[in-house]
Amino acid sequence: HHQDLLLIYGRRITFATSLVPLMKVKSMRENLQENGMLKEYLEKYPYSQAKVLSEDKDKKVTYESLRNYLDLAYVGLISIGTPPQKFRVAFDTGSADLWVPSIYCNSQSCGSHAFFNPQMSSTLQLPPGLIRRAQIRYSYGDVLGILALDTLKIGDLEAFNQIFVLSTWEGHSFGSFAPFDGILGLAYPDSAQTVATPVFDNLWEQSLISENLFAFYLTSRETGGKRGSMLMLGGVDHSYYSGELRWVPVTRQRFWQVALNRITVNGTIIACHDGCQAILNTGSSVVNGPYEDVLNIQNIIHAQHSFNDMYMDCNTTTNLPDVVFVIGGINYPVPARSYVRKDAYGTCVSTFESLAVNPFGSEMWILGDVFLRLYFSVYDRANNRVGLAPAI
Repeated sequence: HHQDLLLIYGRRITFATSLVPLMKVKSMRENLQENGMLKEYLEKYPYSQAKVLSEDKDKKVTYESLRNYLDLAYVGLISIGTPPQKFRVAFDTGSADLWVPSIYCNSQSCGSHAFFNPQMSSTLQLPPGLIRRAQIRYSYGDVLGILALDTLKIGDLEAFNQIFVLSTWEGHSFGSFAPFDGILGLAYPDSAQTVATPVFDNLWEQSLISENLFAFYLTSRETGGKRGSMLMLGGVDHSYYSGELRWVPVTRQRFWQVALNRITVNGTIIACHDGCQAILNTGSSVVNGPYEDVLNIQNIIHAQHSFNDMYMDCNTTTNLPDVVFVIGGINYPVPARSYVRKDAYGTCVSTFESLAVNPFGSEMWILGDVFLRLYFSVYDRANNRVGLAPAI
């Protein structure tokens, strides 16, 4: 069987997306300054229609454009059930479960989102035996619900008997200012908290895609790109990046984890001195790292702590150095224009952060959308490797 995913890009809510589980949904919800912008943004930037392009009849790549929400989350459309019920989901390489709100959800967070009504789907099934309850934990909140199976559609792909969670309670981080209804995880099956077959695995097993891989192209709302954000399922479109893909092995087949050689500024090692580990996470809008290392970077780039953010002088950012992540012996520089974010009030903040509780481990680096907007990324399950190349 094969599985195929159609990804739609938006921008991660300090996701993420960005909400991600790894979507840094928390920032979007907590920054009231941006609450009033969401409705206007949704009206101004409607979803693009999905595109299906074939290089030849034997190899098809499925594409769907993603919507970028304030550089905080990348969101796309899926549907579940018969007839289909539509949901906006954040595509998250930092988790492996799929959940959407249900009509049984009684928490305030569910109120402004689309609900799945099991009674309206003729193809819904429940796992055999007693009702199976589930809890999915993210760094910014939990989701409680029950397991169900139904038909899932992503673009022109249709997978049967997909297990997912119907939420009955959601933490406040998933509230009304989250630009997504649910989360679709794209990590390895071992990271699935519901012990269910993830969407991508199900699509591959049902022979819906020709290659066992997917790829992300994420654009910035500031600089844009030659085209909109995109998730590619079952193949790679080489026109979205320059040069050649550089491949690195996945060091632990749970999340998309790779070895990080070191982190440098102007040729000097400033973090990860003896090598460390990093996770590529489309569900996070920022770059997270160990507290002392991140503090050192903040000092180097002259970021000053205030409230919950590290503020910077917008007038000096053009003189700041690149922060270079060395992966597989290749330099991947992140320039100031990428790691400095201007908020709704025109204030500049650093996008380097340290989580009080890092779900991946206290020494783990999380390379979120700040990094992934610069580098086209390929997630190769067939060979357990990640490919990176400069995005167009």
